[in-house]
Amino acid sequence: MLTRKQYELLVFVDRRLRESGVSPSFDEMKEALGLRSKSGIHRLISGLEERGFIRRLPHRARALKVLRQPENHPDVPAVPTPAPVVERFRPNVIRGDFQMHGTAAKVSDAEAIELPLYGRIAAGTPVEALRDPTSSIGVPGSLLGSGEHYALEVDGDSMIDAGIHSGDTVIIRRTDTAENGSIVVALVDDNEVTLKRLRRKGNSIALEPANTRFETRIFGPDRVKVQGRLVGLMRRY
Repeated sequence: MLTRKQYELLVFVDRRLRESGVSPSFDEMKEALGLRSKSGIHRLISGLEERGFIRRLPHRARALKVLRQPENHPDVPAVPTPAPVVERFRPNVIRGDFQMHGTAAKVSDAEAIELPLYGRIAAGTPVEALRDPTSSIGVPGSLLGSGEHYALEVDGDSMIDAGIHSGDTVIIRRTDTAENGSIVVALVDDNEVTLKRLRRKGNSIALEPANTRFETRIFGPDRVKVQGRLVGLMRRY
């Protein structure tokens, strides 16, 4: 059973996809549903995805697919479709004609794929993940393999001896498992995220920095969850 707002959002997204073939932006969804923040839209989308009504398409920003329709709710008014927004300037042109095979995109090295940019991740002391589902970044196809990927900006220098500097953008393959010694995105105590090398020692998990000024932190196995593995890095000079 969907909530009223979930149903309104699903109807709105489905209508826009049928009319234009393009998912509405978070700002358009927020305005259509009368919400104050985009975080509310993010929660509604997550709820619809968990219930199997929509799916977020990997490697494509703002890409939603409606999987099934809800039962008819005659008491829920239709959400008006806002007037189209005219964009004055679009500097980033991302080719979208790559072929899909499973969950991975086949692209040439010269092509770029838009990945969701989830904000800044600490490479020092763990901090809360700043997830902004409206931000994205173009990434060369050569940095990606199979699976679903996302990007994070590094904040801190605890991984500098591994060649990861503050301000770098790391490319992460989404996974909940990783080999011993891999550099991973680790979720600590369900509310803090850090980029570290994973070491398993018996029943303990060590998050190891690559900088002698920082100490290795050791946790019980129930306190650390792997959220992705490092597969690439981008740097601006």
